[in-house]
Parts: sequence; C-alpha cells; structure tokens
Amino acid sequence: MESTLIFNVRLVDSEMDARGAVLVRGGKIDRVLRGDFLTEEATRRAFDSADAKSIDGRGLCLMPAFVDTHAHFRYPGQTQKEDLDSGLLAAESGGFGTVVLMPNTSPVVSEPSEAEKIMESAAQKSRVKAFQTVSLTRGFDGFDTSHLDALDSKKIPVISEDGRDVASASVMLCAMKKATACGAIVACHSEDVDLAAEAKKIRGNALSILKSEGVNLGTYVRGNPAFLQNGIASGKIEDARALFEKAHTLLALAEDIATERNLSLASFAKAKIHICHCSTKKSILAVKRAKEAGERVSVEVTPHHLALSLLHFPLSDLALVNPPIRSESDRAALIESLKNGTADCIGTDHAPHTLLDKAAGAPGFPGLETAFGVCHTVLCKNEGISLSRLSALMSANAAKLLNVNEGRIVEGMDAKLVLVDENEKWTVDSKTFKTKGRSSPFDGMKLTGRVKQTLLF
Repeated sequence: MESTLIFNVRLVDSEMDARGAVLVRGGKIDRVLRGDFLTEEATRRAFDSADAKSIDGRGLCLMPAFVDTHAHFRYPGQTQKEDLDSGLLAAESGGFGTVVLMPNTSPVVSEPSEAEKIMESAAQKSRVKAFQTVSLTRGFDGFDTSHLDALDSKKIPVISEDGRDVASASVMLCAMKKATACGAIVACHSEDVDLAAEAKKIRGNALSILKSEGVNLGTYVRGNPAFLQNGIASGKIEDARALFEKAHTLLALAEDIATERNLSLASFAKAKIHICHCSTKKSILAVKRAKEAGERVSVEVTPHHLALSLLHFPLSDLALVNPPIRSESDRAALIESLKNGTADCIGTDHAPHTLLDKAAGAPGFPGLETAFGVCHTVLCKNEGISLSRLSALMSANAAKLLNVNEGRIVEGMDAKLVLVDENEKWTVDSKTFKTKGRSSPFDGMKLTGRVKQTLLF
C-alpha cells in the first residue's frame, strides 16, 4: 500500500496548531505526530517508514484541504464560462478538496440521475470531490417537486434552487418536507422573487446608462471598476450609481424577507436548511435567533462580502454580484458572525463569466483561487482570527455539514490536505487563474497568505 511522509510542517486544523509530521497510507491519514520533524531521516525513524515517499513541507502550514459549500461550474451547457476541467483545476489550485456545485446550468440539473453522471465525470477527471446539487423544482419551474421523490441524500446531500428562490411558500414547504424525509440539506438563495425582479429592471436601466458611455464592467482595479480610471463623465456615473443603490436597497429587503420566510418554513418542515451567501446584518441576526431556538440551520458567508463594502470601496456597488456588495455595517456583522459562531462556513459562490458577459453586467465573480488569500488577509491579518478558526470555517465545519470524512488532520480521515504560506505577500493576477473566469474585483490587490500545494491522495 503506497505511503507518503509529509514532514517539516506546522500542522493546523480546527483543533490543532503545532509542529509535526503526517504519514499518509492508502489515501488516509495513517499517523500524526507532533514535534520538530525537520529532516526526512528523523521523520522516517519516528514513523518507522523507510519505504514511504516523502514531501518536505519547507516549514509551511499543512492544513486540511478546503470544502466549498457553494460553487458554479456552469456544466452542462455554459462551458464558455466554465467546464468540469477548468472548474476542478481552479478548485485544486485554490486548495479545495471538495466542492458543492449549484444546479443553475443549461439545462437545469434536476434529475438525480443527471447529477450522479456529472459527479462520476468529475471523479474521472480529478481527486477533487464534486457534489452536484439538484434543483428544488424541476427545471426551475417553481411548482414541480416530483423529481425529489427519488433522491438519495447519501449520494446527493444538498438540493438548491440557487440563482433564485422558490416564489411559492407552499411549494418550498413541499420541497423541504421531502428533504426532511430523505435527510437532504436545503440550500437557500434567499431572495424574494418579485422584489428581485423589480431590482433587476432598475439595475438594467443603470447598465443602459453605462453602456451608452461605452463602459466595460468586466475589468477591475483594486476592487473598483477599471473604467473609473478612464475619465468617464462623473454625472453619468452618479446617475447609474443612484439606480444601483436603489436596486440594492430592494435586494437587501428581498434577502431579509426571504431569509425569515425560509427559516420559518424549515422550522415547520423540521428541515435542515443552509442559508447561502448571507450578506446583510438583518439576515445573519435572523439566523442567529433561529440557531438559539434550536432550529437545524447553517449559514455561509462569501469572501467578497467579508472583504468589500461600500465604505472601503465607495463604488463597489458597480462590482456586480448577487447578493450585492453591502454596507460596512453589514460587513462588520458578517465578520462578527464568524467570531461568535453564528456563521458556519465560508462559501466562495464561485461564479465565472466570460469577459464579454461581465462587460454587459453579468453578476458574479470567480472565487476559488482567491478565497484563502482574501479570507486570511481580512480575517487573520486584519481581524485577529486564528488560523485554526479559519480552518474550521473553510474545512471542518463544511465537512461536518456534508458528512464527509475530511476537514481535520486526524488519523483515519481522508488525506485531503493543503500546504499554505501564511506570510507570503502576493498580488492577485487574474490572467494566471485556472478558471475561465477572469473578471475579479480582487485583481491587482495585495494579499497575505497563499496556497502553495494541494495534496489530494
């Protein structure tokens, strides 16, 4: 049975931060020893493993590979934006060992059998584990949940209507009851459908103004749209910005209303509910109250909502994403939720688009390859959160939600690991991304903390 020694590392997971070494055998973590194992010879003696391969960690941090509860690989049907190959490469490049894929593809992934085929294809291409979700309603029609009757949550642990919410409370309740019956998690894109549609029209008017000025919304300079560097008439920008702010105010209301609704429905259905990309103070406080009441709820926040706000980046409302970039008060509330335990995990909401689509105002950013650097910079360097806590948020907690045997550096767990340099300072260059998505608000930003090597055995 093939074995590998990883030595000269600092071992960091949600419960540990110590010098040590790890023996991997047969794809599992076989032994973990603490101590200063600085040389290969000393490590081999300690583990009595003369025949094992060896990896010198060069003094870096060895952490559990990250687990992403929320990613879009655009497969099938939108392979100009992303495909399984590029998405899996981006995940591994970013230090991820497991990803949960949303179903808003073309066509929508609704049938469990189709989801299983996608997961089988991903398994043939990469050691990154991909869980493909299925939609709550067939083809996002908003009514038919009959396909959920055949759901096996051991194969497909998460279902979601991500990209939208289910407008009908009764249909959502039906889907949640079916999820409860089979043990699946309902991941909610909480957004009132009618308010979101109204906001979309207003946002469209803003985009028309910018388009008339020849503005390209697909390129960013340190968090702000690059066109701001090019002398576009300020009056036009302010007209568009006023419309964006109006739209985003409606979208905040839409998120808060839908979060409360979905929490109430989940309570009634006794469902396990996961709130996706929570972005407002009111919504995260609603989740906190539900948790205190004993409800079966988990919640994720995204790196971009933790890093960007309208205070630090006054025109980041033009950096289009759903949910939008929020106020500093909202950002602070999200960071506090990570500190006090309300937020369970960090989901990237990796949402790549072509540059042409982004130039036209398509919402969403690639996130897998910048997630660790952004989160380490914002949370560890700026907010004083420990690397162990970040490991819990990016690995252990999500692994527990998905019931997968990973997320810790513990004997018997799957050997999905990542080497990171928490001190390396680097500048994001989207041209080097493995994803097809090149439009990132972090392009050109200086971050501290970088993934050096992903080890998936």
